[in-house]
Amino acid sequence: MKRKHRRLRNKDTDLDITAFMNLMIVLVPILLMNMVFAQTSVLELNFPSQDNQASDQELSLQIQVIILDDQLVVSDNKGGVIKTIANKDVGKEGVAYDFEMLGRVMQDLKTRIPEKKDITIMAKKQTSYQTLVSVMDKVRSFKTVVAGSLVHAELFPEVSIADAPEIAQSAENLAKTQDFSAGKRKS
Repeated sequence: MKRKHRRLRNKDTDLDITAFMNLMIVLVPILLMNMVFAQTSVLELNFPSQDNQASDQELSLQIQVIILDDQLVVSDNKGGVIKTIANKDVGKEGVAYDFEMLGRVMQDLKTRIPEKKDITIMAKKQTSYQTLVSVMDKVRSFKTVVAGSLVHAELFPEVSIADAPEIAQSAENLAKTQDFSAGKRKS
């Protein structure tokens, strides 16, 4: 028994692209609208240089925020520590930096030194990116209401970043360490 195979002959048909065109008509405006909202902001940072650092420090007041493991330290290069901000307890999550207090200290400093625009943030190498960005946000500006509108008021917009200095142990911890090592020697 022979099978008869008939070849189906394709007639010339037009390509129907109306569904594709409808998709493009809807998709292109949506993508264009979302591009406006997905803007990346760039913050210009100033890194201190070694050659002019010594002469600049002697001439002008330099405000510094040092990010340590257990606290934030606001200081200057002339009078020392301005404010030490201890970490706050946030319940079950543990402890976190007190960024609200840092913002209030920065506002107080700005009222005392209104012409000052630059600040140096000194972070340890293991400081998280989110912590560094949060500190930068708090020292650059704060939210306030002006004429019924919420605006960002300027604090210290010129941010420099540097490595945090190695802080020596506190006198209390140093005394405990010496007592412990002295007790070991006696036994």
